[in-house]
Amino acid sequence: MSVTINIPQFLQPDTDEVKVAKVDGGTVGECLNDLVQQFPQLKPQLFNNKSGKLHGYLDVFVNKKSAHPEGLGRPVANGDELHIINIIVGG
Repeated sequence: MSVTINIPQFLQPDTDEVKVAKVDGGTVGECLNDLVQQFPQLKPQLFNNKSGKLHGYLDVFVNKKSAHPEGLGRPVANGDELHIINIIVGG
Protein backbone atom coordinates (compact mmCIF):
# COMPACT_ATOMS: atom_id res chain seq x y z
CA MET A 1 0.00 0.00 0.00
CA SER A 2 1.46 3.34 -1.01
CA VAL A 3 1.06 6.42 1.18
CA THR A 4 2.57 9.86 0.63
CA ILE A 5 4.28 11.70 3.47
CA ASN A 6 4.79 15.44 3.09
CA ILE A 7 7.97 16.24 4.97
CA PRO A 8 8.00 19.64 6.67
CA GLN A 9 10.84 22.05 6.01
CA PHE A 10 12.32 21.65 9.51
CA LEU A 11 12.90 17.92 8.83
CA GLN A 12 14.13 18.22 5.24
CA PRO A 13 17.82 18.58 6.21
CA ASP A 14 17.51 15.02 7.57
CA THR A 15 16.01 13.75 4.29
CA ASP A 16 18.58 15.27 1.94
CA GLU A 17 15.99 18.00 1.20
CA VAL A 18 13.38 15.47 0.03
CA LYS A 19 9.96 17.11 0.42
CA VAL A 20 7.67 14.18 -0.36
CA ALA A 21 8.27 10.47 0.26
CA LYS A 22 6.33 7.38 -0.74
CA VAL A 23 6.02 4.84 2.07
CA ASP A 24 4.23 1.58 2.76
CA GLY A 25 2.18 0.73 5.82
CA GLY A 26 -1.27 0.03 7.15
CA THR A 27 -1.08 2.51 10.04
CA VAL A 28 0.43 5.92 10.69
CA GLY A 29 3.14 4.27 12.81
CA GLU A 30 4.05 1.74 10.12
CA CYS A 31 4.29 4.54 7.56
CA LEU A 32 6.55 6.61 9.81
CA ASN A 33 8.71 3.55 10.48
CA ASP A 34 9.06 3.03 6.74
CA LEU A 35 10.07 6.68 6.40
CA VAL A 36 12.73 6.13 9.09
CA GLN A 37 13.97 3.09 7.14
CA GLN A 38 14.51 5.40 4.16
CA PHE A 39 16.01 8.21 6.25
CA PRO A 40 17.43 6.75 9.51
CA GLN A 41 18.55 10.17 10.72
CA LEU A 42 14.86 11.06 11.19
CA LYS A 43 14.32 8.59 14.03
CA PRO A 44 15.47 10.85 16.89
CA GLN A 45 13.65 13.78 15.27
CA LEU A 46 10.34 11.90 15.26
CA PHE A 47 10.42 9.44 18.15
CA ASN A 48 11.29 9.59 21.83
CA ASN A 49 14.23 7.23 22.38
CA LYS A 50 12.92 5.88 25.70
CA SER A 51 9.21 5.44 24.95
CA GLY A 52 9.33 4.95 21.18
CA LYS A 53 6.35 7.29 20.89
CA LEU A 54 6.05 10.27 18.60
CA HIS A 55 7.44 13.40 20.25
CA GLY A 56 4.74 15.39 22.03
CA TYR A 57 5.46 18.49 19.97
CA LEU A 58 4.61 16.67 16.73
CA ASP A 59 1.28 15.70 15.24
CA VAL A 60 0.44 13.72 12.15
CA PHE A 61 -2.48 14.54 9.90
CA VAL A 62 -4.05 11.99 7.59
CA ASN A 63 -5.75 13.63 4.62
CA LYS A 64 -5.81 16.96 6.50
CA LYS A 65 -7.37 15.50 9.69
CA SER A 66 -5.45 14.86 12.89
CA ALA A 67 -4.53 11.23 13.53
CA HIS A 68 -5.71 11.63 17.14
CA PRO A 69 -6.97 9.89 19.16
CA GLU A 70 -5.55 6.74 17.54
CA GLY A 71 -2.18 8.36 16.84
CA LEU A 72 0.37 5.90 15.49
CA GLY A 73 -2.27 3.16 15.40
CA ARG A 74 -4.59 5.05 13.08
CA PRO A 75 -5.24 3.01 9.94
CA VAL A 76 -4.29 4.44 6.56
CA ALA A 77 -5.37 3.43 3.08
CA ASN A 78 -3.66 3.29 -0.28
CA GLY A 79 -3.30 6.83 -1.64
CA ASP A 80 -3.60 8.59 1.73
CA GLU A 81 -1.50 11.67 2.38
CA LEU A 82 0.26 12.28 5.70
CA HIS A 83 1.57 15.59 7.01
CA ILE A 84 3.97 15.84 9.93
CA ILE A 85 3.18 19.00 11.88
CA ASN A 86 5.28 20.78 14.49
CA ILE A 87 2.83 21.90 17.17
CA ILE A 88 3.48 25.43 18.38
CA VAL A 89 2.80 25.87 22.08
CA GLY A 90 3.22 28.79 24.35
CA GLY A 91 2.32 30.09 27.69
